[in-house]
Amino acid sequence: MLVVATVVLSWCATQTADVLDQDYKNVVSTITLGVAGLLLAGWYWSRSSLPRLAKWLVPLVGLVILVACIRFEDFTADMRFQLAWRFMPRPDQRLPQAETEVAMEATRGNVGRDHDYPRFLGADGRATVENVALATDWKNNPPRLLWRQPIGAGWSAFSIVGDYAITQEQRGADELVVCYERKTGRIVWSHQDKTRFQEVLGGIGPRATPTVDDDRVYTQGATGLLNCLQLTSGRPIWTRDILTDNSATQIQWGRSGSPLIVDDKVVVSAGGPNGRSLVAYNKWTGQPTWSAGNDQSSYASPVLATLAGRRQVVTVNEDHVRGHDVEDGRPLWSFPWPGDSSADANTSQPVPLGDDRVFVSKGYLQGCALFEIRTSNHDNFTAHLLWRSHKSLKTKMTNVVVYQDHLYGLSGGILECVQIEGLKRKWKRGRYGHGQLLLVGGLLLITSEQGELVLVRATPQRHEELAKFQALEGKTWNNPALAGPYLLVRNHLEAACYQLPVLAKKSAAKKTTNKDHGAGTESKGPNPWK
Repeated sequence: MLVVATVVLSWCATQTADVLDQDYKNVVSTITLGVAGLLLAGWYWSRSSLPRLAKWLVPLVGLVILVACIRFEDFTADMRFQLAWRFMPRPDQRLPQAETEVAMEATRGNVGRDHDYPRFLGADGRATVENVALATDWKNNPPRLLWRQPIGAGWSAFSIVGDYAITQEQRGADELVVCYERKTGRIVWSHQDKTRFQEVLGGIGPRATPTVDDDRVYTQGATGLLNCLQLTSGRPIWTRDILTDNSATQIQWGRSGSPLIVDDKVVVSAGGPNGRSLVAYNKWTGQPTWSAGNDQSSYASPVLATLAGRRQVVTVNEDHVRGHDVEDGRPLWSFPWPGDSSADANTSQPVPLGDDRVFVSKGYLQGCALFEIRTSNHDNFTAHLLWRSHKSLKTKMTNVVVYQDHLYGLSGGILECVQIEGLKRKWKRGRYGHGQLLLVGGLLLITSEQGELVLVRATPQRHEELAKFQALEGKTWNNPALAGPYLLVRNHLEAACYQLPVLAKKSAAKKTTNKDHGAGTESKGPNPWK
């Protein structure tokens, strides 16, 4: 048994990331050690000279005590686990209820400003911020911490509008939508639903990010509650249960898709049968508008795009990517993208490229693909594979960004740059775990799975890490949000706001012709973002 275990563990250790991702290595290693330990213990007890009753009673009592006293507390994305005492309350259960600490000032007129970050992955839904020029010398001009405090559990990100930031979190038995004052972290309002989602591997709490549109906030909870709330007060305007509405079943790790606003509709993936996979509700009244498709949901959010001349909603489902007409939801085309929402789930966002191409990626040794949408007339659309790579951009639970004909993403926890044409890898370096990233100008702003904030230059020439520091403690799967120089980061334990150093405006204007992005005079005068 020892020889077999040694061989298996040695084989895992020698496999490269292209052949075997770290999560598979950890699973195989854990199973090997567990089976070896059990068999060796069994051999010992069967061969020991103890009385027969003692042989079986002692290990049985020990197992019962172990199960009664210890629980699995947490899992990382690469399948490493942490244990905790079963009788200890979880962090979110120890937090007080979210009480109002400050009143919201009038926000009408602030909504839609250029540097707002009003929904999942920002204003354009592409994890891209173009109107901020970050300085790169964090040693002499480091990010400034404005506040840092405990927060309820969950994997939602912040949406930022003006001086306010909204997220979803779990505190005990309540799933909440909470509005914070961006500059202080004080609570402005909160909305509570009596529901709690908890899963051993996926953790506790809501996963989706609020969508702010005009003077309303749209949220989807982990159990499928779709809320429309008043932006200034959190007052509920309407609520729908998308699972009940559409005869849909819950998926393994909870509802993660953020609502998409299209014209007068709010679109969500329900995953129901009989034409109720993708559904749209009237954003003002909450009344159903249309539904279509039969696919089970994945963990990605719907995306609005214009492909082959047709405006459409693109959604990654359990085992297909589909395009739907925005007016009536009618499916236009389908691309097979194998997955199982209870196992090798599809999580990463589809990325429309140009007028007719779509990029998709995932983990679980699947990699990425680029396909093209073609049409022979305005109503006949087909999807055709252009390139496929099983080795590149294995984005298990993260997303990619696009910059100057290249894709950047965390592939198996390692940062990778891939040329779009042919999906050719340029480099793969920097172990940041299964964190998240933003493209800010020509820079990659990465939150690692370990809570570090890292600045990397977006260039196909090489991996160039410019700066980093520890921004949060604990596993960080949540996406960051950047509004002007203000970066909001959070995980399932705490949240923080940092003011990042930016270049002076005249230097920022020069950056479009400066290939060495980030070189220039840092802003030392009055804060242009105040």
